[in-house]
Amino acid sequence: MGGADGPSGSAARRPFVDRALTDLALADRAAEAAADRWGLPRPHRLRVGMNALYGCGGTVLRVGHATAPAELAHRLAEVMIEHGVATVSPVDGLAGTFEGVAVTAWQREQAVDVAIDWVAVGRSVRRVHEVPLAALPSGYPVPSPQVFPWWDFEALLAESADLLDEAALHGLRSALDRHAGWRHEVGVGAVVCHGDVHPGNVLRSANGPLLIDWDLLCTAPPAWDHAMLTSYAPRWGGDPAVYRAFADGYGASLAHDPLTIGLARLRNVAATLMRLRAGRTDPVARAEAERRLRHWRDDPGAPAWTAQ
Repeated sequence: MGGADGPSGSAARRPFVDRALTDLALADRAAEAAADRWGLPRPHRLRVGMNALYGCGGTVLRVGHATAPAELAHRLAEVMIEHGVATVSPVDGLAGTFEGVAVTAWQREQAVDVAIDWVAVGRSVRRVHEVPLAALPSGYPVPSPQVFPWWDFEALLAESADLLDEAALHGLRSALDRHAGWRHEVGVGAVVCHGDVHPGNVLRSANGPLLIDWDLLCTAPPAWDHAMLTSYAPRWGGDPAVYRAFADGYGASLAHDPLTIGLARLRNVAATLMRLRAGRTDPVARAEAERRLRHWRDDPGAPAWTAQ
């Protein structure tokens, strides 16, 4: 299942999905074509993010722009399950390209209205970090996060220059200058990382929390997967107990680790600049970007951020 040398080739320089599927008519056509080919009930759209999700009875179709063959998403899930990681199971054989985009089928899990068991999530992330690179399916992209376009801070700052006042720009620049060595640091002690651990990528199922959305799988230090949750309470208004529980399950807390602290702050810079970009055409995103800029201006009344 995995090549002796692990994933390789030019595709490994980009994550599995690094651009959003914005053409919903295209996504609808692809889902309908896949459902028809595979004998599934007519799909109905569930939600849209970087990918579009569709319900087809007991199956969920995931539609998006992928940088590698769609079936590799299934193979990756199988590897993670084999290594004890709780995630959604693929529907074997139902993966392919329709209308030029990747479509994969997954077993539909019944979501339950319970609090996320962050201890269990921490255990799953620890198991991800213990997966050998060579065990991953050959061809599945596992880049360094250095190549993620939303971490190209100079380009994002240049793009947003006309939207930034002096105080906000100073705050953002100060964070970037303080943690300028991050590109070198993420290459030291790298392991296989999920790449995007946050509450939105945990499915609360009847069988416990499932870690989902592996599009940003990468190689980085463990700090990469801890960073967001360490800032979840102070910046995103989350419960401070979340990271403590996650760290208990993981077996170690990185809350005071300098690299984790730096990556968390840089992640927040990226999140702010991406909202600014989206805000050029989306008033809701623009309002959220303004909320975030208050933090970078050192506004003592700066509110917690929201996910939109």
